[in-house]
Amino acid sequence: MEHAEVVRRMVLFDKGDARRIQHFLKVYMFAALIGKMEGLPPEQQEVLEIAAILHDIGIIPAEKKYGFNNGKLQEQEGPAYARALLQEAGGYQPELIDRVCFLIAHHHTYEGVDGPDWQILLEADFLVNSFEKNMPEEAIKKMRSRVFKTGSGIAMLNNQYGYDM
Repeated sequence: MEHAEVVRRMVLFDKGDARRIQHFLKVYMFAALIGKMEGLPPEQQEVLEIAAILHDIGIIPAEKKYGFNNGKLQEQEGPAYARALLQEAGGYQPELIDRVCFLIAHHHTYEGVDGPDWQILLEADFLVNSFEKNMPEEAIKKMRSRVFKTGSGIAMLNNQYGYDM
């Protein structure tokens, strides 16, 4: 596991919440796989994988601050906690941290996608959420046509649900 220290720190951040820990681990694995299948350059692959691990770091802070969380609050609260975690872990360049924080601040935003790291993070998170939330087939297919852009992400979604197209 390339990012073992970030994973370890995120598990501690979500300590006691097995569902959230399982969620980010699955998103991380889907993102890593899709990024490699899409041939991302190593620097972009690293950003993607770290962002996937940390993408939901804003949930607990939002719940503490507002008493609930939603996608926008996760995007709002997450970057500061991700930045602190990565700075404490050490060894990450400021540009990498900035991009990871940007992706966390946009991981529920489907408009304006500016790179394959953002696109793949959206796809990986949806692959996991669609299963965890037991989404109906119609909603999954709608998201596939509206959001999915990478050939690998589309194939993964189709294979996960046994769709032919």
